[in-house]
Amino acid sequence: MITHPAYAVEPWCLRETELNLAVLPQSESVFALANGHIGWRGNLDEGEPHGLPGSYLNGVYELRPLPYAEAGYGYPESGQTVIDVTNGKVIRLLVDDEPFDLRYGRLVRHERVLDFRTGLLSRTVEWTSPSGRTVRVRSTRLVSFTQRAVAAIAYEVEPVDGDARIVLQSELVANEQLPTAGGDPRVAAVLESPLVPEEHSAEEGVLRLVHRTQRSGLRVATAAVHSVDGPEGTRTYAKSTADLSRYTVTTLLQPGQRLRLEKTVAYGWSGVRSLPAMHDQVDAALAGATSTGWQGLVAEQKEYLREFWERADVEVDGDAEIQQAVRFALFHVLQAGARAESRAIAAKGLTGPGYDGHSFWDTETFVLPVLTCTAPLAAAQPLRWRHATLPAALNRAQQLGLKGAAFPWRTLNGDECSAYWPAGTAAFHVNADIADAVVRYMLATGDTTFEREVGLELLVHTARLWRSLGHHDHQGQFHIDGVTGPDEYSAVSDDNVYTNLMAQQNLRAAADAAERHPDLAAGFGVDDEETAAWRDAAARMTMPYNEALGVHEQSNGFTGHQVWDFAGTRPDQYPLMLHFPYFDIYRKQVIKQADLVLAMYLRGDAFTAEEKARNFAYYEPLTVRDSSLSACVQAVMAAEVGQLRLAYDYLGEAAMMDLSDLESNTRDGVHIASLAGTWIALVAGFGGLRHCDGSVGFAPKLPEQLGRLAFTVQVLQSRLRVEITGQTVTYELVEGEVLDIAHYGEPMTLKQGAVVSRKVPHVPEPPAPTQPAGRQPAHRGWAPGRSESGPAER
Repeated sequence: MITHPAYAVEPWCLRETELNLAVLPQSESVFALANGHIGWRGNLDEGEPHGLPGSYLNGVYELRPLPYAEAGYGYPESGQTVIDVTNGKVIRLLVDDEPFDLRYGRLVRHERVLDFRTGLLSRTVEWTSPSGRTVRVRSTRLVSFTQRAVAAIAYEVEPVDGDARIVLQSELVANEQLPTAGGDPRVAAVLESPLVPEEHSAEEGVLRLVHRTQRSGLRVATAAVHSVDGPEGTRTYAKSTADLSRYTVTTLLQPGQRLRLEKTVAYGWSGVRSLPAMHDQVDAALAGATSTGWQGLVAEQKEYLREFWERADVEVDGDAEIQQAVRFALFHVLQAGARAESRAIAAKGLTGPGYDGHSFWDTETFVLPVLTCTAPLAAAQPLRWRHATLPAALNRAQQLGLKGAAFPWRTLNGDECSAYWPAGTAAFHVNADIADAVVRYMLATGDTTFEREVGLELLVHTARLWRSLGHHDHQGQFHIDGVTGPDEYSAVSDDNVYTNLMAQQNLRAAADAAERHPDLAAGFGVDDEETAAWRDAAARMTMPYNEALGVHEQSNGFTGHQVWDFAGTRPDQYPLMLHFPYFDIYRKQVIKQADLVLAMYLRGDAFTAEEKARNFAYYEPLTVRDSSLSACVQAVMAAEVGQLRLAYDYLGEAAMMDLSDLESNTRDGVHIASLAGTWIALVAGFGGLRHCDGSVGFAPKLPEQLGRLAFTVQVLQSRLRVEITGQTVTYELVEGEVLDIAHYGEPMTLKQGAVVSRKVPHVPEPPAPTQPAGRQPAHRGWAPGRSESGPAER
């Protein structure tokens, strides 16, 4: 998309200078607004044309059947799918009785701007109707970070070339007609009109609809209030039906006159609260927003984001696309989690229905590390949600004959809803990913209250799973067999190194936490014998290694498999899982996404520098990146082993995943984890950020294409600014009294206000590894004569 001339490369916004219906669904995703509770896709204000309508509430879903060719014990019985809730965005416009529809008449001008500093989506349109009347429309939209239940729109219309009779229809619409859901017709039937009406009203400019989902039993309430500013003679009236509540404004405008409508919408949902309670809840939210007013909401939004960018901004000199992309990424990551408040962060956030709105392990592994360093309060909430779903995870483990908790691979409400068990149930590493996020959060924040209320119990129950799932062999070594690691092209393997190393960390962290809080641990039934068993399993954890090749095995026996025929695989046969049977993929050396390479990033302490270099060189030619989660990890490890040019190319792939629609599915929502990966590639890759043994360290290095990289991270209530230019890095403690860090392993103590400079050692770049044929990342460089502010050549 961003390579289309309609999209400009600018440092602090995403600007679309013309309407392109061919990429309308993609634009609706990238222009989406959310706050972690409410999600509004970037649909046009008038409702049509649209690619995919979408209004979402975090946690609102419908149950659906899971199809099986054959039944099996332990298979999940039903799935969950995010649903399109009541649409409060719609403001239809009629000009002299003709609908304002950009598919008809003549579009003179159309521009949309998503401003990352204000959180506002602005739109300016000039349109000439089929009968020749030209009007100018300006609209501004926000989903509030400060008032969680509230979204708002200011919509203004004026005639350009003569008098015009204007009618505005501001609506709340439930059970919108959606594009047909492909595949299973039973799923389509579930998603068609999922909301059962319970209450509707329209009076004195206030609209209200209350519905309940048919199967999941969730009640959704939506209300809207309006403020109108128009010339004398402007009239209003309202009406409602079960699925539609409408407020109509009509007036006659002369050139120079304007009609302005401010619409404030409030949402609420609950699985237990009564209809009157939900009615009152959204009314109260409207009352609070009304007292603030439109300008107040805008001011609050700007102040919230000003504080966020002070904590989180990343500055990149030398590549204007990457500069825009990393701020776009941080903005969407914030939107996904800022006000989630004990709810999950879905793979697509609240920007579209992709992956059925499910949350996966990538939230803990990719998204939470970014939020932990930039918006720590938001990082804690998804982990509190995981804690709230512990009963379901405990039941799942018991069903599987295991102890502890077995967290789901994909879910909305805490129940496993993957119908394909080799990639779902067998992906037990999600337990360790959750534990890793808990450890990272506690190390970065020192939040002892969180550890006592949430962290300890999560660590205990995840550790119990590993001790139950694994076993000691006759030599005392600990093995975890029959599991699937992050690489979904290698399922049900023995001793997956990623799983084993992350489980090892989980076991040690649980034992340490239990010793810090013996009273609480005893309440969970933990005793000295159990913690000793955890430590013993961790100490004897197996790490398969091929002595002949001098590399670690991704899993036991992996390097003995036949190598996939990459030369005989056509470019149009990727992703492989859509063109080849899993049976063939599973028994070959071919990797969907970084697996052992991810282990080297997250558990770098378990590998020597030489092992990392050899492992990276071996696995790089086998990794096809059929997952959006891979490029950022490969960027980090490429940078660590000295492959800076390759790291820069992988950074570009992660950063442009949605802005260039690299996987052709941005229409279903943005890739939140890949967006988070843009920050990871820059800060952990070129900044060399690592958390280890309770401290934070840096090993910065820049590719020659970048002249400067600067970023800010939050560490233990301190704010640290790091700036890398050429062969020098400076560290400045912006907030906090003192902070201990490391620079290339050298301990340093920083004091507030002091700027400490260190040299960046020069490391010769080793020979570049190869990638599978046709799967090399796009090379990033400069076209001759390109200015620094222009887009990079692709």
